[in-house]
Amino acid sequence: MVCGEEKMKLTWKIWLLIIMIVLSLLSIFGFPPKFLDKGIVVTSIEQNSSAFEQGLRQGQVILEIDGQRIETISDFTNILEGKFDSGENVKTIIKTKQAEVILFTNQAPDITVSELSKTNLQLGLDLAGGARAMIKAEDRELSSAELRDLIDIVSNRLNVYGIADMKVLPVSDLAGNNFMLIEIAGTTPGDLEELISKQGKFEAKIGNETAFIGGERDITSVCRNDATCAGIDKCDESQSGNFCNFRFVIYLSEEAAKRHADITKDLEVNSSAQGSYLSEKLGLYLDDVLVDELLISEGLKGQVTTQIQISGSGTGTTQIEAYEDAETSMHKLQTVLITGSLPYKLEIVKLDTISPVLGQEFINTILLAGLAALIAVAIIVFIRYKKVKSSLALLITSLSELIIILGIASFIDWNLDLPSIAGILATIGTGIDSQIIVLDEARQDLGLSLKQRLKRAFKIILGTYFTALVALLPLMWAGAGLLKGFAITTIIGITVGVLITRPAFTDMVRKIEE
Repeated sequence: MVCGEEKMKLTWKIWLLIIMIVLSLLSIFGFPPKFLDKGIVVTSIEQNSSAFEQGLRQGQVILEIDGQRIETISDFTNILEGKFDSGENVKTIIKTKQAEVILFTNQAPDITVSELSKTNLQLGLDLAGGARAMIKAEDRELSSAELRDLIDIVSNRLNVYGIADMKVLPVSDLAGNNFMLIEIAGTTPGDLEELISKQGKFEAKIGNETAFIGGERDITSVCRNDATCAGIDKCDESQSGNFCNFRFVIYLSEEAAKRHADITKDLEVNSSAQGSYLSEKLGLYLDDVLVDELLISEGLKGQVTTQIQISGSGTGTTQIEAYEDAETSMHKLQTVLITGSLPYKLEIVKLDTISPVLGQEFINTILLAGLAALIAVAIIVFIRYKKVKSSLALLITSLSELIIILGIASFIDWNLDLPSIAGILATIGTGIDSQIIVLDEARQDLGLSLKQRLKRAFKIILGTYFTALVALLPLMWAGAGLLKGFAITTIIGITVGVLITRPAFTDMVRKIEE
């Protein structure tokens, strides 16, 4: 009886595997599971729209419209279809997880929506669809610092254009050349090319007159990361939610300061409970599009001053959201004021488009093919070793390895693209090879104990692991980073195998053989 209980006892390595599977499932699906969530998510919203002014924001989940449940995009479309045909203002009540938004407009809300993700997995552009461009500066090589500055500027520009789902990343190839990689979901290569083909123009206008432009000519310095001249002063509640005020100082050239004084000297002063400000606001324009409007303090009327304080606010349903929105808005304005336009003329080295339909078909095909391959391998193992338990152990270990890889990818917010999927398949393949080595060593009788044979098998697996690791490291930078997904996913997979799944499988085999 004691002997039987000993055989059934799980080792700490098997318990570690079980715990990792549970944690990975929680990382992939969340708790409570995301596949139980209902509604649709707002992916982008026009900032000058009435819906934005009433508190609707990107990322919020719409649950109901006019009291009717929204579970799919079709529900959203059917409810709004025909509602605004009369051309008169119509009341629309939008209920989200965060708040209830009431609109009185004669047109549908200026938003785009998508289905809720059923998992926490982040899909790359290859699977989500969109456009990708690899870009370099024309006629010059950029240093790492210059590339980071360029990425800040381009990211800000794309944000100003209202693009929500995008990635702007620095990449480099094995020759040391630096590139900027832009990925935008839901757009075409033509749209992407148009967005980055213009260098951009920043203007600060008072009324119809230009006070100063972005860049070094008019703005000598912008205060950043210094609490004495930049920061978020206070947060408070309002009727529509929470808000946080920010402020930072900019320093104008003498010429720009005099121009600003000449424009403001004839403006009137308006007083209110909030303070005294000039009758015209300072409008910030990027490529002739109004980005923001700022109040001008009465003390700046007709004054030649090189120091001007810029202020604004961020809003949110909670104080944390308002604070984060204020930080984002402040950083965006600082970046615009520092640069204004792209500092270099850009050249598109490679421009691709990816269909989301093909991506979904690829996922379905890979899942079916992978499951079929695992079952086929398990059958072959059963035919060779004549043990159902060994076949099941191999199948369970391979599936658990897949779950743990996806769990880690979800935890670190790694985007799963086609190279990453290829890396997962390669990992599963090498994992099965290692498990076959363990099974073969366990069956051989060379005058060694079972424990010694399994230890020898694990040494072979460790040697293979380090060989693969060294071979994968150059792929992190090969092809200007386009193979990074394959390298990262494969390294994660083989490391999980050596540290968790292979030791657990070895213990399973030992118990089966005993």
